[in-house]
Amino acid sequence: MGIMELFLIAVGLSMDAFAVSVCKGLSLGKINWKHMCIAGAWFGGFQALMPFVGYLLGRSFADFITQYDHWIAFFLLTIIGGNMIKESLGAAEHLDASMDIRSMFLLAVATSIDALAVGVTFAFMRISIIPAVCLIGVVTFVCSAAGIKIGSLFGMRYKAKAEFIGGVILILIGLKILLEGIFSV
Repeated sequence: MGIMELFLIAVGLSMDAFAVSVCKGLSLGKINWKHMCIAGAWFGGFQALMPFVGYLLGRSFADFITQYDHWIAFFLLTIIGGNMIKESLGAAEHLDASMDIRSMFLLAVATSIDALAVGVTFAFMRISIIPAVCLIGVVTFVCSAAGIKIGSLFGMRYKAKAEFIGGVILILIGLKILLEGIFSV
């Protein structure tokens, strides 16, 4: 997997965190750098941690299913992307303005569950996991911090579009992995 595909995965994964950050920015009203950094650290940190955990889990059974790995990656990324698209078409969510540890922890876990599944798919690919999770964490940090600012400026207008685009990106990358796996045999 090249740097461009990895970057697109990072952007796709960060869209849930971006959407939640937009909502947080909207609910906070007046924001400062501290708000942006708190959201970026929580979301970026968990988006980096979860694929690493998924990778470790996936490595434990990757040797048993190597011949089907491209199908598994396609399936997982399509499910994750499809769920993001479905959420983008659903009703608007309401978030409170709290940025305490409990609230941010729950939001960070909720927005990074899909990253755990992506980490499992990484276990079936030739990928250097540390640079990959660092890139995912940094991209999510930037998107989340920007989401706080955008939410305070523009509100809910772009939340659904961001989730939709993130879902489409993940599905397209899954399709690319599947096609590469099928035609490399």
